[in-house]
Amino acid sequence: MSYLLDTCAFIWLCAEPHRLSDAAMQILGLQENVIHLSHVSHLEISLKWAAGKIKLPQPPRTWISQQVRAWHIKRVPLTLDEIYRSVELPRHHRDPFDRLLVSSAVSRNMTILTPDVAVQKYDVAWRW
Repeated sequence: MSYLLDTCAFIWLCAEPHRLSDAAMQILGLQENVIHLSHVSHLEISLKWAAGKIKLPQPPRTWISQQVRAWHIKRVPLTLDEIYRSVELPRHHRDPFDRLLVSSAVSRNMTILTPDVAVQKYDVAWRW
């Protein structure tokens, strides 16, 4: 099955795995599951790091790439359709990053791994 990591789920996987739910840990541990990280999350992490909102052991360019390789995560580019779809979604969530992640998950028929209850209100497959 294909899963798209919410940005916080990616950070927790890499730095604070105790914050992941048991279900998320099980999903991430099964080799038959394909785990994806959107370019949206690359941007969100980079902006938060630059603003001093998160600390990383290396700059995002290095740290994210190392973690993606270590966890065998596939990167997902953002498409124009996903950008347009994100503004067409119901207003359950105001966070543009999360709306883009939902749009990507819907467009690609992926299940999003997220603890965010606002994201879970969308018509998207999710697990936590």
